[in-house]
Amino acid sequence: MMILKFARPLAWLLLAFILFVTVSPIGLRPETVTTVDTDRAGAYVLVGLAFALAYPKQWKLVAVLLIAGSIAIEYLQYFAPTRHPRLHDAGVKAMGAALGLLAGWVFNRWRESKAPNAVPFAER
Repeated sequence: MMILKFARPLAWLLLAFILFVTVSPIGLRPETVTTVDTDRAGAYVLVGLAFALAYPKQWKLVAVLLIAGSIAIEYLQYFAPTRHPRLHDAGVKAMGAALGLLAGWVFNRWRESKAPNAVPFAER
């Protein structure tokens, strides 16, 4: 339960940060030393992992919403004059989210198997 305490606010803060960076003017985008695709995928891996840990019982709904949301957030760039949405970028973001969600699901299953007398998430 300690993970839930930190994962939920972290997941929502990461999503808010991604939304801001995606639709803000290009000049406000943080500078990094990696490629743009690595930045995109990495950010969505982290948010996918955080949401999977935050909502372990609702992982399927979270997966659908986060992957669809990554595409919708990319689409929002149509409303930002200095940004240009691309299908490739949406795909990178969706794949990052899927990888993060998968990692979170695996971690949740591992944690569930290690807990003595644990009731599986599906039965709660």
